[in-house]
Amino acid sequence: MDPMRPIHAILVGDGDVPARAVLGAAWPGWDDGASLVVGADGGSLKALAAGLRPDLVVGDADSLGPVGLAAVRGAGIPVELVPAAKDESDLELALVAAIARGAGHLTLLGALGGPRFDHALANAWLLAHPALDGRPALLLDGTTRVRLLDASTGPAAADLAGHPGDLVSLFPLGADVDGVTTEGLAYPLRDEPLRFGPARGLSNVRSGPLSRVSLRSGRLLVVETRATEDPAR
Repeated sequence: MDPMRPIHAILVGDGDVPARAVLGAAWPGWDDGASLVVGADGGSLKALAAGLRPDLVVGDADSLGPVGLAAVRGAGIPVELVPAAKDESDLELALVAAIARGAGHLTLLGALGGPRFDHALANAWLLAHPALDGRPALLLDGTTRVRLLDASTGPAAADLAGHPGDLVSLFPLGADVDGVTTEGLAYPLRDEPLRFGPARGLSNVRSGPLSRVSLRSGRLLVVETRATEDPAR
């Protein structure tokens, strides 16, 4: 491990977790430099099934269950159990644990899909967690990549590599945002506001392999969706 390079941590929740090959085909280089894997409760079993051995498992073991917990411990994987009555989600605890171990770049798997929309929403909100403190973080599955562009203390920008025809949606988080400029998208924004509530930023289309979004103030969720046969609005 390069001591000068920020630790790339992969966190695995109990949502949909594709195989590494599927993620690699959708988002090439997604796991470059990853050196820490943290399983969030039952997400540890999803990690193992996807070919990712956790270095640590955290959570209350409600979705892991006694059999899963015994299997994880039997594999020699450290487990940090917490009470079921808690204020944090298991994936939030995994995020905090990864940062405490030096993570400077975080990729969250198993944060989307599954039967619980409230969990998916809470996981998207984790991108604004104070513990991240400027560390880049992504939510990822086989079709979707989500990041937060945070210009709350100054202008921010992100380069988005992907495939022509991919959808790129922009959602203000919590309040209106100002100064949105896009490049490489079919429906450009040029130093414009996006209001919290209206869906104006939904379903833009990547026109080439690289697009860019910049923001003067506010916080913007950037959601990329792999192209389907009909990328129309």
